[in-house]
Amino acid sequence: MALLTVAHVSELSPGEARAVEVGGRAIALFRREEGWYAIDNTCPHRGCPLAEGEVEKFLVTCPCHGSQFDIRTGAVVMPPALAPVRPYRVVVQGEDVQIEVP
Repeated sequence: MALLTVAHVSELSPGEARAVEVGGRAIALFRREEGWYAIDNTCPHRGCPLAEGEVEKFLVTCPCHGSQFDIRTGAVVMPPALAPVRPYRVVVQGEDVQIEVP
């Protein structure tokens, strides 16, 4: 597994999200007061970008059809999506925000 730098700490404030591409994968990166989280950016229900969804606590709501996912685990919390999204480990080293990809 490789750690790839996708952002700098100063680029996102707590509560913000951003879509990044890592190793050909579309990933949603979230900064919360509690830390950094990353999951696949594509909702499995209809392919909408999760980085554009509303985030409350650890839940992101898909902007298209309202599916909810836990940004820590990728688990589906509310349908219509039935399949989870993949979570990724995020590491902060100095100012670099890195995502571990296979």
